[in-house]
Amino acid sequence: MRNFTFTAPAATKIQKVGIAGGFAALAAATTFGLAATADQQPAQAAAKPAAATTATTATVLSGTTDKAVGERAGDAVSRSADRVEVQQVAYKMPVSPEKSEKSEKSEKKTYTDNLDGWIRESLDIMQAKGIPGTYHGLHKNIIRESSGNPKAINDWDINAVNGIPSKGLLQVIPPTFEAYHVDGTPDDIWNPVSNITAAANYAADKYGSIDNVNSAY
Repeated sequence: MRNFTFTAPAATKIQKVGIAGGFAALAAATTFGLAATADQQPAQAAAKPAAATTATTATVLSGTTDKAVGERAGDAVSRSADRVEVQQVAYKMPVSPEKSEKSEKSEKKTYTDNLDGWIRESLDIMQAKGIPGTYHGLHKNIIRESSGNPKAINDWDINAVNGIPSKGLLQVIPPTFEAYHVDGTPDDIWNPVSNITAAANYAADKYGSIDNVNSAY
């Protein structure tokens, strides 16, 4: 076997320049890359605080907006509550005594100013006081005693002789009227309703009811 010796040819000047240029370009590219990376890092770092500031500002604005909306809503609810309160107070205002009195007067039962009206009013009072008697019982005794004249007076019987003549629709003597006068009626023996109710009260005590009286009593 033969031994061969290989000798690399010396690089030409052009090749040397090309190799040197390649290394220089590689170094420049590496340096530019590092510089670009270094430049991007501060920019990114600066961008992060800016983004954080923007987010913080948005949060603050959002919180401020929510607070303002909440306050307006609260004010609206408060005003609404005030209106409701005013309406409720207005609704609950008591009726004035004058209006109440007028209302009571308008609702008060009325009666005719004659024998029929006097008997009917007396019957309502008697019912309220628990005094027995009917329209027929009162009417028949009134007609017999006074013929329906509220100013009738007996000036000839024993009571008249004794100075206490019988008076009114049911010919009641003064002592009896005073003893059996019904509260709520005028204290006047000549008053038709007072006379009837006092006589019916007396008859109920002595005879059980004015209906049971069929003659002088």
